Amino acid sequence: MARRERVLRMSVEQPLWRALTAYRVLTMLYAVGLFATAYEEFARPWVAVAYYAVLGVWTLATLPRVANAARCTKRFLAADLTVAITGILLTPVADAHERVQAGGPTLPSIWTAGAVLAFAVKGGWRWAALASSLVAVANLIERGSPARDTVHNVILVCIASVAIGYVVEVARASERTLARALEIEAATRERERLARDIHDSVLQVLAMVQRRGAVIGGEAAELGRMAGEQEVALRTLVSGGLVPVSRVSEDAAEGAVVRAVDEQPEESGPVDLRALLAPYAGARVSLAEPGAPVPLAPAAAREVAAAVGAALDNVRKHAGEQARAWILVEDEPDEVIVTVRDDGPGIPEGRLAQAEGEGRLGVALSIRGRLRDLGGSAELISVPGQGTEVELKVPKDVANVRGKAEQR
Repeated sequence: MARRERVLRMSVEQPLWRALTAYRVLTMLYAVGLFATAYEEFARPWVAVAYYAVLGVWTLATLPRVANAARCTKRFLAADLTVAITGILLTPVADAHERVQAGGPTLPSIWTAGAVLAFAVKGGWRWAALASSLVAVANLIERGSPARDTVHNVILVCIASVAIGYVVEVARASERTLARALEIEAATRERERLARDIHDSVLQVLAMVQRRGAVIGGEAAELGRMAGEQEVALRTLVSGGLVPVSRVSEDAAEGAVVRAVDEQPEESGPVDLRALLAPYAGARVSLAEPGAPVPLAPAAAREVAAAVGAALDNVRKHAGEQARAWILVEDEPDEVIVTVRDDGPGIPEGRLAQAEGEGRLGVALSIRGRLRDLGGSAELISVPGQGTEVELKVPKDVANVRGKAEQR
């Protein structure tokens, strides 16, 4: 079956970069507007005009730089903060001394906060603390003394930027945790799928070689013994927990990257489940099915048929070659129900849990695992001396069920 890789990008900090981009433009216009309303009060307005020309060109030209973390380099952050600090230090040169002492706004005004916030989003709260400290020093130099309103504004910018920086760090840690969880989930599902395939083929062949070798004797017995050892080793490998997974989550410019493997069905239209179950019918296996086709998605139909095959293998293995089995197919409006029943001795209480602990995962993976992946269920009812019944339920709209499961 063809397979493809799906890449999911997750980033909770990307909206912060977009918001910062808009903030820089709006605060630049605000600073220019403040200057325009108080133009006649400036001692040297031409200094302010020159600075605002540079500030406007810088803000618009560097918008792509604050689009994401990758483009917002340390060198750019240093230059951006320099533009803000230069504007603060030029304020006494351009504005009247009385306005400066009265607590008038600096030339960049609240645009300065955008430069500090860029440090916070890029490097976290430590970078924010450094940038806000430099801005605080520049403001104190501009006023000449630690006035109350200046200290208030400086502390406000410092607290806001440090808080945002801390939130960004927590968000990044959460992204890495989520990426790792999705990675483990994808690896677990793939391991279970491989385990089902192995159980349906390799393990059963090895078990058969072991039994036949013991019956034949001689060199065949030795071959059977070796097959039994390999069966045990393979079962241990299959059921021994999560396999090591490759590092698929990485810190990227636009968030964490998670690679998940999806199955891509080779067929697009539904198939008749009856056609896939017909080969199981025989002298000791009866198949009862509706008179009309039972359509299912190709992948779902194959998985249900494989689960039925695994149930019949368990009948032959545990109830004996002479045991009889019955397959009943029911086509309900929203789901398909397939029941496999036998006349064997039944399963002793606690035997399934014991078998799963020993690495024999036929019911856990080949039957229940398959139906769980389809959004369905598999129920096993067994009474000692009265046979075993396996009821498989699978929703008809498997694609929507998987989509809702992924959204959750």
